[in-house]
Amino acid sequence: MRNILLLFTALLFSTTLFSQIFEPIKWESNVIKESEDIYVLQFEAKLDKGWHIYSQKEVETDDIAPTATEFTFYNVEKKYELIGETTEPEGIQKYDKVFEMEIKYFEDKVLFTQKIKRLDPSLESVKAEVFFGACDDEKCLPPETMEFLLNFSNEIKRDSSSANISQIFEPIKWKSSVEQESKNIYVLQFEAKLDKGWHIYSQKEVETDDIAPTATEFTFYNEEKKYELIGETTEPEGIQKYDKVFEMEIKYFEDKVLFTQKIKRLDLSLEKVKAEVFFGICDDERCLAPEVVEFNLNLSNNSTSDSSTSVISSEDLVKSKALNVDIKGWNKFPKEDVKDQSYLKIFVLGFLGGLIALLTPCVFPMIPLTVSFFTKGAKNRKKGMMNAILYGFFIFGIYLLLSLPFHLLDSLDPEILNNISTNVTLNVIFFVIFIVFAISFFGYFEITLPASWSNKMDSKATSVGGVLGIFFMALTLALVSFSCTGPILGSLLGGSLSSDGGAVQLSFGMGGFGLALALPFALFALFPNWLNNLPKSGGWLNSVKVVLGFIELALAFKFLSNADLVEHWGILKREIFIGLWIVIGLGLGLYLFGKIRFRHDGPIQKLNLTRIVIGVATFAFVVYLVPGLTNTKYANLKLLSGFPPPLFYSIYEKETHGPLGLNAYTDFEKGVAAAKKHSKPIMIDFTGWACVNCRKMEEQVWSNPEITKILKDDYVLISLYVDDREKLKKEDRFKFLKSSGNIKSINTVGDKWATFQTLNFQNNSQPYYVLLDSEMNLLNTTTAYTPDENEYLKWLQEGITNFAKK
Repeated sequence: MRNILLLFTALLFSTTLFSQIFEPIKWESNVIKESEDIYVLQFEAKLDKGWHIYSQKEVETDDIAPTATEFTFYNVEKKYELIGETTEPEGIQKYDKVFEMEIKYFEDKVLFTQKIKRLDPSLESVKAEVFFGACDDEKCLPPETMEFLLNFSNEIKRDSSSANISQIFEPIKWKSSVEQESKNIYVLQFEAKLDKGWHIYSQKEVETDDIAPTATEFTFYNEEKKYELIGETTEPEGIQKYDKVFEMEIKYFEDKVLFTQKIKRLDLSLEKVKAEVFFGICDDERCLAPEVVEFNLNLSNNSTSDSSTSVISSEDLVKSKALNVDIKGWNKFPKEDVKDQSYLKIFVLGFLGGLIALLTPCVFPMIPLTVSFFTKGAKNRKKGMMNAILYGFFIFGIYLLLSLPFHLLDSLDPEILNNISTNVTLNVIFFVIFIVFAISFFGYFEITLPASWSNKMDSKATSVGGVLGIFFMALTLALVSFSCTGPILGSLLGGSLSSDGGAVQLSFGMGGFGLALALPFALFALFPNWLNNLPKSGGWLNSVKVVLGFIELALAFKFLSNADLVEHWGILKREIFIGLWIVIGLGLGLYLFGKIRFRHDGPIQKLNLTRIVIGVATFAFVVYLVPGLTNTKYANLKLLSGFPPPLFYSIYEKETHGPLGLNAYTDFEKGVAAAKKHSKPIMIDFTGWACVNCRKMEEQVWSNPEITKILKDDYVLISLYVDDREKLKKEDRFKFLKSSGNIKSINTVGDKWATFQTLNFQNNSQPYYVLLDSEMNLLNTTTAYTPDENEYLKWLQEGITNFAKK
């Protein structure tokens, strides 16, 4: 069941991939020893220009007021005591026109301090958190919680902002406990505390094919059969109501919820039970990505513990801290904003997809029939025109609405979408789906939605009438035409899954698609004489479907290639991939020239100009692909960069991780050691096996002779693949400690480098390039996808110049 949920989540969250984290405030913490047992905890906030945070002094008012800064110190075991209150500087006090009151706030930099007395000498660290809101002159960000772990033994300044990079907003905290009911009967308890406004869903699964909330699911690891579960995991009654977002009855819990599982111990040597919970949480506006929290429940002491501390070891803690390499020089070289793909480009691509859909047998014949229905069936021509335009508007709106769930569910862990987009199972599923789409377009069967859906919509369109009736007519068209539009929409979704866009990008694509479908109905209603110029329906419509089938077949292998690259199966090397495309291209060309026929094709009496032009273009494309099969300098097919596997994933040579024959280290520590040895600067290349823009940079920009020479001779290149699913050695795997106390399992190479990038550079997009010296000093502004060769060359040269100065 979890795999199904993960797949569903992947489809919903795929379009928010590679979004950049925006934080106008950075926190640092520090511990100063004042005397034997007296310590001063310091919390310094550095704010971007124009931003401010507010005083701790709360404003006693029932009106809207700014979010007061609030510190909390966790001292459950009473190992220390607070001396006085948390202090703050004078700050700025003025009348605020927005809040209409006197407020006190801080700009630029502010230091809060809290003095404590250590009562227990064994105390090594203090856990604290600050709740705050940040505003500028135009807007305020949602209040946020930052957590700190202040270490006494080292008394070293610890940059908590670095830790915060991996801490995405977490409005839920889990605790576990064990109660012994009798000699071998135990009750395992899992308590979830939720921030105000957030809720978690019941374990009861919703049996529906529609979008549904993520059910809570517990898993108990019992490979050695040392215990047995007694009954199911119980939960309280909760709240049951109709949810407008999911359009169904749902059951959820707010504030606090306790789940319990009774077990019987069969082996007296059993001391711990390992369990995990898979869950999703939402508020009234958004949902966070489903998450897994692990527990280790100790049966011997029956104590309550925070789930994070029950599964993290001191060794894991050391490895977690080791990922933070303390990058210096951000004040000299600020991070470059990673720009989203052009929304206009995505809109145009969606529009083109809609135009293609218009030429399919499911849609094209509907144009004259529907327009004639509106223009001739109305009381007057003006009314008919308005109805047809409204019909087109509803078609546009329906496809635009399909992207709304992506906006509701786009608050994510910055690495989870990268994991989802490169998920092997998901890519293989897309491969199978596209193969099925292709076979459908070839005419061997049709993919249709249940007839009851379209019949129901059609009956409503007939019975309701008026504006609502027109809406149901538009919805009927969308359902009836699914067998032709579905594969095209699947291509749009699949393309968004592996791109750097977000929910907004998908909306632009869906909007373009809907607009292309809607325009003919409005335009032909305005100019009905144009209907006479439309070509008649016939065998050419089926030919369009078959051509689309060949295209779907070619795209299918892109998804299989993604899975092959990530898992290093070696079944789709570059030359094999290109060979398959050549075969598909030859098949398409032969079809266009009438040498191949499918089930619904009639005999071609005479080749028309369109088939000849497209057929010649297809064969020309096949000729262009042929050098890609060779081991020559012409094998770099720059026009296709990002689609075939990279040049170095080849049958002609042993696989390396360096494109264009470059020597690239795939381990950060080894790369830094080489840079020290050879006294060279470092270029970190955060990349991915399934990253299209990474391949474009390598094959279109890095292939420039000057750039290749610089990368080869003047830099130590470190390529870190954030989507590499290769398992780390057992001794290298660990639990990464988030600043919130929750953990992330670092099991693969990709897990490690994705966390490393987010932690140190507050960025999780690829490609992403960083120039450093071996002491972790920045040499230049970080950069991302830069298709301009001259601009990228200048960036590299500037890094060398700055390195020489150091």
